[in-house]
Amino acid sequence: MSGLPFPYEGPLPLGETVATALRRVVDPEVAMNIVDVGLVVGVALQGKELNVQVTMTSAACPVADVIVEDVERELDLAVPADLFIRVELVWEPPWSPDRMSEAGRRSMGW
Repeated sequence: MSGLPFPYEGPLPLGETVATALRRVVDPEVAMNIVDVGLVVGVALQGKELNVQVTMTSAACPVADVIVEDVERELDLAVPADLFIRVELVWEPPWSPDRMSEAGRRSMGW
């Protein structure tokens, strides 16, 4: 187990860099970073490709494109330049409040 707040396959130092970058991406609807909201489904390094799967709290999320673009931008700034970043919006598994971090639930008053 990597100890990261989402499933991760790759070297731990890169995973920590990715987690830090993803914490800078904020879901504007809830004013919380996407890691604490539980939107990061998983991250895997395959060769020189960094694959990032994210989901949204709802299929009707009006800011999905903004969040995906922000993920790409923050990762582009944080990871080695020779990595190709691929961000995929997925719907399985579906998001639920159980995906939120403890800090995220406290922030929402749950």
